Amino acid sequence: MTRATRNGLVTVLTWVLVLVFFFPVFWMVLNGFKPEAVASSAHPKLFFTPSTEGYRLAMDRGMQGYLINSVTASVTATIIVVVLAIPAAYALSIRRVKNVEGALTFFISTRFMPLAAVVLPLFMILKTLGLLDNVYVLAVIYAGVNLPVAVWMMRSFFLEVPFEIIEACRVDGAGLGREIFRVALPLVLPGVASAALITFIFSWNEYFLATLLTSSAARTTPPFLGSFVDGRGQFLAVLSAASTIAALPVILAGWVAQKQLVRGLSMGAIK
Repeated sequence: MTRATRNGLVTVLTWVLVLVFFFPVFWMVLNGFKPEAVASSAHPKLFFTPSTEGYRLAMDRGMQGYLINSVTASVTATIIVVVLAIPAAYALSIRRVKNVEGALTFFISTRFMPLAAVVLPLFMILKTLGLLDNVYVLAVIYAGVNLPVAVWMMRSFFLEVPFEIIEACRVDGAGLGREIFRVALPLVLPGVASAALITFIFSWNEYFLATLLTSSAARTTPPFLGSFVDGRGQFLAVLSAASTIAALPVILAGWVAQKQLVRGLSMGAIK
């Protein structure tokens, strides 16, 4: 088999895999524009008369408020994570603290325990303090859940900064703040953008905590989407329309930050 044949087969296989993984998303968007009777039919139809009834019904059920809660919780959590992860990652990479391995192990070990094991004590604490159904408390919890991953990611990016640059700025008399934010941070900004985007996506898609720690005032979009499936039916057209709306912010965020994301995820691949 020649190289051209192998490359052609790899290209065809890649496109097949892309289409297989993309088809459910395409079908979801398509169902959002179908009338409910057509979307729920046992015989799927590719050609139909488009309708925006699903989007109207989704908004009539108050989706706008859930979207605002999701944006508030996700953006707040992302800001908290970035603010805390940058100095933590810098201390664990360039300005080495004592027992770095132990600190890194502690950070990542917090992700080993399943959320189901901690949600009950967390629920009781928040209930005692009167902090249940609070979107900013939910954002702080999201930040705590995602902070270890962000620290590990940013540390790997800071490790790629040539130490000679850090030594040069220290010789010039730069303080710690300038050393971090004026010298090292601009060099790893793509990596910081990658960690921030991943934190935002994880927070936006989180379902378990948002369902158990909120009821109405702070409920986010994922539990709202689950409410479309009940004993009366699945309401597939409305659910597809609502899911399409819910996916748009993440898609737009990824599209805006795609250059930084690709650069950040590829940092360190080639020395």
